[in-house]
Amino acid sequence: MDYIPNTDKDKEIMLQEMGVTSVEKLLADIPPELRQFDLKLNAGMSEPQVLKTLNGLSQKNVNTDQHLSFLGAGAYEHYIPTIVNHLASRSEFYTCYTPYQPEVSQGTLQVIYEFQTLMCELTGMDVANASVYDGSTALAEAALLAIRLKERNKIVCSRAIHPEYRQVLRTYLKGLQTEIVEIDFPGGTTDLNQLEKTADDKTAAILIQSPNFFGCIEDMYAASSIAHKHDALFVACVNPISLGTLKPPGEYNADIAVGEAQVFGNYLNYGGPYLGFFTAKKELLRRMPGRIAGETVDCTGKRCFVLTLQPREQHIRREKATSNICTNQALLALRACIYLCALGKEGIAEVSNHNIQKSHYAYERLCALDVFKPVYGKPFFNEFVLKTTGGFSAAKLNEHLLKSGIIGGLELSQYYPELDNSLLLCVTETKTREDIDTLVAEMSKNIV
Repeated sequence: MDYIPNTDKDKEIMLQEMGVTSVEKLLADIPPELRQFDLKLNAGMSEPQVLKTLNGLSQKNVNTDQHLSFLGAGAYEHYIPTIVNHLASRSEFYTCYTPYQPEVSQGTLQVIYEFQTLMCELTGMDVANASVYDGSTALAEAALLAIRLKERNKIVCSRAIHPEYRQVLRTYLKGLQTEIVEIDFPGGTTDLNQLEKTADDKTAAILIQSPNFFGCIEDMYAASSIAHKHDALFVACVNPISLGTLKPPGEYNADIAVGEAQVFGNYLNYGGPYLGFFTAKKELLRRMPGRIAGETVDCTGKRCFVLTLQPREQHIRREKATSNICTNQALLALRACIYLCALGKEGIAEVSNHNIQKSHYAYERLCALDVFKPVYGKPFFNEFVLKTTGGFSAAKLNEHLLKSGIIGGLELSQYYPELDNSLLLCVTETKTREDIDTLVAEMSKNIV
């Protein structure tokens, strides 16, 4: 108990209030073997010593400030304008917590409202919620909505959706005994013929990601048509940065558009927390998960903001609750809001175009080497798949790159055994021509 800042007198008073005479008697119900152990902690250190030790440990981490990174796969390094940190760190904003007396937090509610508006404009959808945990849970919540709405128990999804998203989807739907049918991706995109044959009148929703996990751009118009032919919902999972160039989900008649908004003003953060977004047609408004902030006027006629819908069981009857999503990731949504406002429509288009141009430059340079051959020949956004040749292993290549201060691509065999010795490489606007040329130069070396 040495690390609990209570005096012996404090402990004595608390024990008396609980009606016991010692801490040991307080813990008597816990088996002795679970109470008698040694943490083997070092002797106490001064604050400077602790800081020095922790700083030394932190130097063992590989980070994108010191290394060039070409790793994507759902977590992306983008440039974050200085204004994002400046405004988001102001004391009136610096919280990720949802106000439980929301009307007194007009600033927070306005941010949420503006975030929703921006996501609707970007995706071309009618309504957006105040965000969910991340892209994977947004996709799973979309499937749940479809199952409830259509009263069907079959979900059809592409195998080219991020494998970890599909894992979360399986976890969410396991208790519902939902049939999840996965469609193959010959050539890097979803097999539309197989999709047509698989979808039927038992299908609640069809889920497609574009750009998909391999960076390839899907035929979302055709997939949407197949879904609606069978009266199923079409769920589009998208990288929102790509919408600066690609058609938004609203234009190909998606019923729900979801994805990961970490790309808008948020750091990699060691994989989280992230920021899922959920947008939909207005007909699905009352079936959406999470919260929705709305605009109204107060008793004096002034513009103000409220939480219009709160479909959690904490706020409404449990049997009517649509989701148990417990947070709106408000701090990350704030950062996304500031980022989008700072760049504007033209800025997002420019960032998206840089991602396309730079990734294609890297792709062409790398394909010219003897080390690689392209796996897919489909149009792609900022990620692409290359397979090593000449006896090189993808793992060996990544080890070599890391020694040279470069974080290579994702080895795909861990998710797709058929893609042995294949790397998923990502190039965003943060990479210069010199950075890409450095990668190519290291790849071209004779790696033993």
